[in-house]
Amino acid sequence: MKTCRVLIVEDHPFQHQYLLNLFNDIGGFSVDTAADGRAALECLNRQRYDLILSDLMMPNMDGVQLIQKLGTLKHKPALALMSALSRRMLVSAGLAARSAGFCVIGLISKPVEPAAVHQLRTRLETLDRRGPAIDPQPLALDRASLLAALHNGQVQAWFQPKKSLKDGRIAAAEALVRWNHPELGLLLPGRFLPALQHLDLEEELLMHIIRQTLHAQARWRRHHYEIPVSINLPTHLLDSHDLADRLHALVTTLGGEPRDIGFELMECSTTTHAGNYYAGACRLRFKGFSLAQDDFGKGYSSYFKLASTPFSELKVDRSLVHGCIENESLAWALQSIVCLGRKLGLTVVAEGVETPEELAFLRKIDCHQVQGFLISPAVSEVHFERLLCEDGPAITQLHSP
Repeated sequence: MKTCRVLIVEDHPFQHQYLLNLFNDIGGFSVDTAADGRAALECLNRQRYDLILSDLMMPNMDGVQLIQKLGTLKHKPALALMSALSRRMLVSAGLAARSAGFCVIGLISKPVEPAAVHQLRTRLETLDRRGPAIDPQPLALDRASLLAALHNGQVQAWFQPKKSLKDGRIAAAEALVRWNHPELGLLLPGRFLPALQHLDLEEELLMHIIRQTLHAQARWRRHHYEIPVSINLPTHLLDSHDLADRLHALVTTLGGEPRDIGFELMECSTTTHAGNYYAGACRLRFKGFSLAQDDFGKGYSSYFKLASTPFSELKVDRSLVHGCIENESLAWALQSIVCLGRKLGLTVVAEGVETPEELAFLRKIDCHQVQGFLISPAVSEVHFERLLCEDGPAITQLHSP
């Protein structure tokens, strides 16, 4: 790993020197120091850094004010925060930093231990291997080009496995959309979904993903794998009173079984009237589809909706998973949600699992299933079949937790 340039922002003279010595002893760092936020800004005007490690409570300009000032930087360094304040204060400041576009790689309670600095170095090495973050802007697309991409097969369903924590096998999958663009390569949803939503093509996309999912399931079934697949359903589409009928007709006409298809009600929207939400949810279940509360913990999700809607699955948002190891409050909240889901008879799936420690914690609290980059990103139906084969001989996996 290359030597990392680090700026330590700390006002206390003893802590200032202690941190400087600690980083130098561990090695691999080129360290500058600043006594407060204003001095840090002066350093950043002269030099680009790989990491800023900042205290929260400082005179003249505190750590949160510094984050807000640095939010306009075009090239943002990685950020770690430290404080003797409560863990919740650190987490809240970290969320402010992430909202400002920073990659937050550490929330460190004082006194700073050598292990915390070693962990910062490891995370910087990971960022270095991944290369610079790319946040491309959504494409300006017209209706004709989007419809053409749907009809000619460029827009594809890729599948992210959900692994059972009971036996470690792939128990289900989530269908996620990708665009195999002939000129721009593989596009993630952030590049084209905003235009698709603006042009009211979400239902066309939903039907397209269902068709591709049924094709993939038929392929896997020929190899004796019965894999239920969940598909994102923008909640406002439940304003169409006959949506459940049309979805059922599509699935059965193409030879599929409604029990093999689930819909995840997305938290990016809601229905015009609350009655449409509950009526639509009931009718999807009447037709034999499974139903998941997606991204529980953000958006329009609530305990009342969870307890009042005929869900069969609870998807725990990744924001509750990330940091659950370091943050005791977050860990308790996550454990409470998993316990609630189990008591309601739901299959509980944790999203965004990225570390072995998160996986071990979720197994400890009896979460049913996990998905995330630690398991596998979304892959094509052919690649997904290879993952199934790596799992071992086909067994009946349908509806297993």
